[in-house]
Amino acid sequence: MDRLSAGHYTVDRIPEAVTRHAGVPDTLAVGSPGKVGVLELGFDRIGGRTELTGHYQKTPLQIMRPIYYDEQRPGMPYVMLMSSGGGVLQGDRYRMDFTCGAGAEVNLTTQAATKIYKMEQDYATQLVTVAVGADGYLEYLPDPAIPFARSRFYQRTELVVDPSATVVLSESMLAGRLARGERNDYDAFCTDLEVSRPDGEILFADTLRLVPSDGGVTGPAVLDGFGVMASLFVVTARAPATMVADTLHEALAPYGVRAGASVLPQDCGAWARVFGAESPEVNEALRAAWDAVRRLLIGVPSPRRRRP
Repeated sequence: MDRLSAGHYTVDRIPEAVTRHAGVPDTLAVGSPGKVGVLELGFDRIGGRTELTGHYQKTPLQIMRPIYYDEQRPGMPYVMLMSSGGGVLQGDRYRMDFTCGAGAEVNLTTQAATKIYKMEQDYATQLVTVAVGADGYLEYLPDPAIPFARSRFYQRTELVVDPSATVVLSESMLAGRLARGERNDYDAFCTDLEVSRPDGEILFADTLRLVPSDGGVTGPAVLDGFGVMASLFVVTARAPATMVADTLHEALAPYGVRAGASVLPQDCGAWARVFGAESPEVNEALRAAWDAVRRLLIGVPSPRRRRP
């Protein structure tokens, strides 16, 4: 497999709202050094704890070494995903692949928010694939994406989850650099999440299309004037879907954010979506929801997040 071939890092089925901006940058072209980031991580359970057994990285994507600091879950590694580039630029093409083997458990998060910079030619994409084996447990909780003015970005996330496995996944974004008064000035921010079983059966999909020039993004069923949006998806068979949804609902209720929770299709778990004016209130509510489902599913609280 040629990890640096265009066929490997190029995302298919990119929305027209993004591809309409396709062009040849007058800076570094697509595929140039530093414009393609590839990260592959594999985890397996060995000797009573989960170990990093597969690792490939191509700058600007990289990781710190896994750390084991959770006293309540000493065999679970916490891995910080990092970008040496500081943000996403026009023509960038990123791909990340994570595999969690049978009985393994891992927490993945990011170093900081994903900053998506202004783009004058072309666009940027990111492909994330996650595969979790039997009885595996994976948490993928990246920090928010922040689309700057005139940015164009598409992310596709594909999860393949064994019926006995659990995935806790968050996705969040800011409407722009809110502290600078920049709000919904991006050209396009589009994402797709697709979750399936190993046999190819699709459980559900979640699609986001935020294109301010195509009718606005501040009305009902989109951002409705809020500055921050976050989602938490819990795919699991460790507890009934209704119990997971109730747990999310009860955890979010005290925080004063606009939020809702419900079961996922085919009762494969539950999900919640949260809206707020600014990051701190949404982050606090999302952390409470994560903590609540963690206590429900594996019987331990969420640890304090550590930064390098």
